[in-house]
Amino acid sequence: MRDFIFPVRHDGEVGLQAQLRRQLIDAILDGRLSGSDPLPSCRRLAHSLGVSRNTVVLAYQALADEGLLISRERIGYFVNTDMVFQQIGGQVTFPEQEGAPTVDWFSRLQLRPSEQQHLTKPRNWRRYPYPFIYGQPDPKLFPVSTWRMCSRQALGVEAIQTWTEDNFNDDDPRLIEEIRTRVLPRRGIKAQAQEILVTLGAQNALYLIAELLAGPGRVLAVENPGYVDVRNIFSLHGTELRPIPVDGDGVVVDERLDGCACAYVTPSHQSPTTVTLPLERRIALLERAQRSDFLIIEDDYESEANFLHAPTTALKAMDRSGRVIYIGSFSKYLGPGLRMGYMVGAADFILEARMLRRLMLRHPATNNQRTMALFIAGGHYDALVHRLQRDFRARWEAMGEALERHLPQFRRRPSCGGTSFWLEGPRSLDTDILAREAISEGIVIEPGSAHFLSAKPPRNFMRLGFSSIDPDRIEPGLEALSRLVNRAMQLGN
Repeated sequence: MRDFIFPVRHDGEVGLQAQLRRQLIDAILDGRLSGSDPLPSCRRLAHSLGVSRNTVVLAYQALADEGLLISRERIGYFVNTDMVFQQIGGQVTFPEQEGAPTVDWFSRLQLRPSEQQHLTKPRNWRRYPYPFIYGQPDPKLFPVSTWRMCSRQALGVEAIQTWTEDNFNDDDPRLIEEIRTRVLPRRGIKAQAQEILVTLGAQNALYLIAELLAGPGRVLAVENPGYVDVRNIFSLHGTELRPIPVDGDGVVVDERLDGCACAYVTPSHQSPTTVTLPLERRIALLERAQRSDFLIIEDDYESEANFLHAPTTALKAMDRSGRVIYIGSFSKYLGPGLRMGYMVGAADFILEARMLRRLMLRHPATNNQRTMALFIAGGHYDALVHRLQRDFRARWEAMGEALERHLPQFRRRPSCGGTSFWLEGPRSLDTDILAREAISEGIVIEPGSAHFLSAKPPRNFMRLGFSSIDPDRIEPGLEALSRLVNRAMQLGN
């Protein structure tokens, strides 16, 4: 057979044997290696790649064990054509049908989520020098070694026997216990195991809640400005949205809440303004919910990111009638890609949410649940939270000082933490236009108009996150942004 070059990186993160194995599989499946000729001998291929002969032997043997290669004594290794045919389904061709009608999907779709308003950001935002985006942690702060250690423990023989079984609708009891005894008490919440459900992040929890509680004829009170996706989720279910204004203390509690089936609130750090709902208003909200008989969905995101004082007691901890559904997330600190959160509510409600989740996805991957349980049990989650609190506070302070120097014309509500700033600019400023101009200068910002539930939302607001930007880039980034703002204001005048 003719020689093939299999490029391998000797300084790569993936081992040489794994690289070679991947290159061989690609060559087999795309037809560059056929079953008629033997593969290069182990010695010959090792010499051409500059690797040890043992590396090639192990790669060949691994593929032989999987059935992709056949070893013929004294001749060498050959491609197993029968196995490859099964892998790729054979070379099946279909006659072209000119003029065949295509499906009119728009006439068949019952929902069109793509037509809703969504927050967007460049997919390659990490390549921009000044990414002031929200909800993305700095990967340098991820606890790689401890997470890897817990992952290895979750792959132990005993653990594997637990999570390889079909648990139907159950969660890892060890994670439930860690949430119940280690995580929730920090928010003052006492809950039994049957009152806790693991979710694929807060978003999954919100969708489960909407499936069970939303629908035509029901009204959801939402903060205005507020979280965009909760509006999108409940709108898909035909729920009427009632905007409730937000002031310097968070969501306003008054008669506008009466007649609602549910109220969605973010009391720890209101999304997007970051203000914290004070204790007096929390009590008023609970009393109003009891009197008007509506449920409260408490999204407790960023509850740990308080830099000036201890977090305020969760609404769920003050709930005496079981009408608060509490949503928590681990993804905010570990990373959005982890997709790990939880929901706490009355046992009757959690039972129905559990059975609904079973129909959707059974349960979140149990191996990931076990890894998270071990991460919490080992004290690593607490250590991560404390480390991020110190880091985020330093960034929060640096951001605040830089905003005073470079964007003094913007107003911001007092806050005690969080990972972003909500800014109100001059009325003549359009931050949607500013965001497009900023991208060309390497600056990523989030316009604020999408957060308002209004036909004509104000366009002079923006949210600047600081959790993902290098601290040394905060000031130069805001200085560059101020030049764009000043230019926009001059052109506007």
